[in-house]
Amino acid sequence: MGRYVIRRLLQMIPVFFGATLLIFLMVNVMGDPIAGLCGDRACDPATAAQLEKEFGLDKPVWQQYLTYMGNVFTGDFGTAFNGQPVTELMADAFPVTIRLTIVAIIFEIVIGISLGVVTGLKRGRPVDTTVLLLTLVVLSIPTFVTGLLVQYLLGVEWGWINPAVSPEATFDELIVPGLVLASVSLAYVTRLTRTSIAENKRADYVRTAVAKGLPRRRVISRHLLRNSLIPVVTFIGADVGALMGGAIVTERIFNIHGVGYQLYQGIVRQNTQTVVGFVTILVLVFLLANLLVDLLYAVLDPRIRYA
Repeated sequence: MGRYVIRRLLQMIPVFFGATLLIFLMVNVMGDPIAGLCGDRACDPATAAQLEKEFGLDKPVWQQYLTYMGNVFTGDFGTAFNGQPVTELMADAFPVTIRLTIVAIIFEIVIGISLGVVTGLKRGRPVDTTVLLLTLVVLSIPTFVTGLLVQYLLGVEWGWINPAVSPEATFDELIVPGLVLASVSLAYVTRLTRTSIAENKRADYVRTAVAKGLPRRRVISRHLLRNSLIPVVTFIGADVGALMGGAIVTERIFNIHGVGYQLYQGIVRQNTQTVVGFVTILVLVFLLANLLVDLLYAVLDPRIRYA
């Protein structure tokens, strides 16, 4: 196991550098950061030249990237155009988005897997058809429509929640935004779990467990569910980074100042340091989540062993 982890960590190194290089190039090629810094009115040539020199934008892109990566390994992610260090923005934004992601993942695991198990065991019955139709409706509606509708009904019309989340963004305030953020992924988890349960229910090892006279609950929990969760765990592991990076719409709707909000502000203002810094951390989150998923395979299925 230890050798496998070391090998995977070594494989992450070129992936990390390749992903950050692509992100850095795309962000720097997409627009003019100085234009975004100056606002609606264009900077005069002298001011633009001074700003380019101050932020290192007068150097070749490859040199900017090497300088940036050298600073990253010392914990310096640069300075936003408003003079605030990007690390301070991260310290404020990431805890909020992590709490939001935790709430969303809990909904996916508890509701998604539970509905998937029920429908997988009762495939073809009315409850299965009803859940499939509901998940299809959820998948068909964009997240911004769901978020605005939920905000209007629960926050404005009925007054059950605050339409906007407070700056503290406590867990109880993030329940509804977390459900909105997880809605599409929850539907995928439900359908994926259902399909996996229905397929493995006919497997030989399940028939053998039933023939041995094991209780139904033990057959489902110890044999059927553990093997059926492997594709579900794969999806949820990859979804962790997607939820953190894809929370822009949800955070904008509920006024949550997290990673999505900072990415949106950085893109609108063409603040390359902010965008590249936040996305660099998200790349690390993706890589570590994938490693954790691979290690969980051996826990779910004892037949899987890593040399």
